[in-house]
Amino acid sequence: MGFSTDSDKNRELSEINVTPLVDVMLVLLIIFMVTAPLIQHGVKVDLPKANTTPMETKEEELILTIDKNKKLFILEHQYTFDEFTKKIAAIYKTRTKKQIFLNGDRTLPYEYVIQVMAVLKNAGFDAVGLVTEPLIVEKK
Repeated sequence: MGFSTDSDKNRELSEINVTPLVDVMLVLLIIFMVTAPLIQHGVKVDLPKANTTPMETKEEELILTIDKNKKLFILEHQYTFDEFTKKIAAIYKTRTKKQIFLNGDRTLPYEYVIQVMAVLKNAGFDAVGLVTEPLIVEKK
């Protein structure tokens, strides 16, 4: 049994209608889910596969890419081996996060990858991450 008085009719509602907010957030979520896979930096290479879990990162990482023709790219900029040696040393001095990720084509000779990693070590990069594609194992 509820009784209403005139004072109840004049009182303002203090509730927030969250339905429009949820609608907008869902639309934004869908937009980000569709566009995120399209935003990929760097040069396309055929990465080797490994049975590991993806690494979580918070800021944009420094990515070195070596394609199957032994061309070196820092982000999207191509360098010769000599230019790369000088450039990576200069980059190390300006970076606060002293790590680099190496995208190497699976067909590269092991010796060449080691030479590049030696240049990275001499420049000061102790944390070198080797990027791989996840290995999908089918369960029987």
